[in-house]
Amino acid sequence: MLENLIERFYEAASMNRWNDHIRPVELTELDKQAHKMVIAYVIAKFEESDRNIQINWQNLIEGGIFEFLHRTILTDIKPPVFHKMMEEKGEDLNKYVIQQLDTDMNGLGNNFKENFKKYFLDHNYAKVEKRILKAAHYMATNWEFKIIYHTSPFIYGIEETKESIENQIEDHYDLIGVQKISLEKKSFGFIDLCGQLRFQERWAHSPRLPKTSVLGHMYIVAITSYLLSLDNNSCQKRLYNNFFTGLFHDLPEVLTKDIISPIKTSIKGLEGIIKDYEEDQMKNRLLPLLPVSWRKEMRYFTQDEFENKIKIDGKIINGVSYDDLNNLYNKDKFYPLDGKIIKACDKLTAFIEADLSIKHGITSKHLEEGRKNIYEKFKNKNVSGIDFGKLFNYFRDRSFKIDDF
Repeated sequence: MLENLIERFYEAASMNRWNDHIRPVELTELDKQAHKMVIAYVIAKFEESDRNIQINWQNLIEGGIFEFLHRTILTDIKPPVFHKMMEEKGEDLNKYVIQQLDTDMNGLGNNFKENFKKYFLDHNYAKVEKRILKAAHYMATNWEFKIIYHTSPFIYGIEETKESIENQIEDHYDLIGVQKISLEKKSFGFIDLCGQLRFQERWAHSPRLPKTSVLGHMYIVAITSYLLSLDNNSCQKRLYNNFFTGLFHDLPEVLTKDIISPIKTSIKGLEGIIKDYEEDQMKNRLLPLLPVSWRKEMRYFTQDEFENKIKIDGKIINGVSYDDLNNLYNKDKFYPLDGKIIKACDKLTAFIEADLSIKHGITSKHLEEGRKNIYEKFKNKNVSGIDFGKLFNYFRDRSFKIDDF
């Protein structure tokens, strides 16, 4: 059941990482998993473009989601202990996780539940994608660890931790993306900029619990968009586009910061100025960090990201109806993208962010008004064949206990 999985993803926003170290900033599991998928995208693209390795992108996307869910069940275990447990009792732990999540996955389309079981029980399933995700895991960990290390290099055992992480990264040096990111040049600059979205808080003008970052928000939008797209019998490229558009849809905010909607819309012409500035900054600062052959794809993900669109002979066509997208263009060659679904998922996550905090007793005028305005727009709304009203009503009516998070 999608609603139960979404709740689990938000639990990760309260799971603090490195909580036995001195931390100058808050590092959460949700943000780590989001950053990991950004890095996995970069590594997989390099494997495709530079080594002609065939990537099963559905396995990569679902593998990232599966590993995220796995981590929400086995919470707050120190890495050395966790790895030792997995080494000696990995199959038993995996079966336990599968059992815990069994009912949560009922009703999800396209063999999602079966793939989840295969991912953890079949050692030959998605071998290439598992290796990329493992490399991305350690590189995201290393990115965090550098922050910790420079703050407290005197902590007992920190050199051992440093060596362990570096050894794990070295074990994945056969992946060209790992080599390029490790050079700390252009590719590293891209993932570093994306990582900075971990420090930009959503609803920054209001106290909130649990806090979520722009990057964490983007990942939940990506996952929700992907899972809903499974129900539409989407082709492989449509699933790919919907997930990565969700993951990167707020990427320009790393260059502009989060400018709230009331400010954008209250001053005539301001929204257009902001959009022009974002496009200029994307063109001159962010896209040059990516290989030239990837840049059109990143523009596809980040420009007019809330429009249903396709490509025909390299030309982008916006404003495609859902019926046409589903019946005429649901083929890889048309590069279909459900912008309307991504927008609705963006609003759903914003609603949940406000609603959770209010139900935990941390509220403000901004949260109350935001929750009310979003709900009124979506309470009876069907978007691209999906009953979003049902989802909004579920979360509105759900009663959370403080110890849920």
